Amino acid sequence: MNESNRLATPSPSDIAAAAERVAEAFASGVPCAPVRDLIGRDDLGAAYAVQAALTERRLAAGASIVGRKIGLTSEAVQQQLGVDQPDFGVLFDDMAYAEGDTIPFEQVLQPRAEAEIAFVLGADLADGPLDREQVRAAIAYGVPALEICGSRIAGWDISFGDTVADNASAGAYVLGAERLELDEFDPVAVAMSMTVNGEEVSTGSGAACLGDPVEAVVWLARTARELGEPLRAGQVVLSGALGPMRPVAAGDTVTATLSGLGAVTVRFSEGAA
Repeated sequence: MNESNRLATPSPSDIAAAAERVAEAFASGVPCAPVRDLIGRDDLGAAYAVQAALTERRLAAGASIVGRKIGLTSEAVQQQLGVDQPDFGVLFDDMAYAEGDTIPFEQVLQPRAEAEIAFVLGADLADGPLDREQVRAAIAYGVPALEICGSRIAGWDISFGDTVADNASAGAYVLGAERLELDEFDPVAVAMSMTVNGEEVSTGSGAACLGDPVEAVVWLARTARELGEPLRAGQVVLSGALGPMRPVAAGDTVTATLSGLGAVTVRFSEGAA
C-alpha cells in the first residue's frame, strides 16, 4: 500500500516490524528503508511506540539512559517535515563523549554534526507545574555541546514518523569543559559558530531553538512526564540545534564555539582500514 494512502492505525505487528527493521540497521551498520510504510508519516503514538521498543532492546542489552535529546526545534525544519512540534530521543551511556575525545567513525551511521546548549539537571522534573520557573530552578548548569546525529534510515530519507521511531536520529554527543549556571549566561543570546577542519560551516543563536533553549526543556519535561518517563536529576538534556547540521567525514575535526558559554571540539577517527 502506498504510504500516503494508509488509513488503518498501525497494528502491534507493524510496530514490531518497524522496530526490527531499525534494530537490524543499528546492529549491522547498514542503513535500512524508511519505516513509514509500516507506521505512517506522522502517527505520533506509533512512532514513539517504536522508539520505546528499541529503547527496551538497548536497556536489555546493558545500556543505561543518561538523558534526552530534543530535535526539530527549528521552525524551518518543522515546516520541512510537516510538523508543528519538536520531538525527542533517548541518550544512552555509550553515546557520551567529552571535550577533545575521538569518536570512532563507524559508531554513527551517516553522521551529521550540530551545535547545541546542553543542560544538566540538578533536580527531578516529575511533579509540579513544570513551568519555566521550575525548569530553570532544576537546571544545574549549561555546557557547550555537539550532537552527532545519525540516521539508521538510508539517505536520511525521513518523515516525522521515521525520525521519531529512529530515536530522533540520535547518534552521539560531546560535552565541553565549561559549566555555567543560568545566572551566568543567557541561553537566548548565545551566538554559535561551528567549524569542520577550521572552516565555518554553520552559524546560529540560542533564539533559533524554539525561541529559547530553556523553553525547549519545558516542552520536554512536560512531554516526558506525559509519556511516563519524567526527567531526573543528573540527566543531560540536549536542547536543540542552534544552527543547521552538517555532514562529517572520517578524520574530520569539529568545533562549536558558543559565545558566553565556551567551546567544544571532537575528532572522528579515520575509519576502518
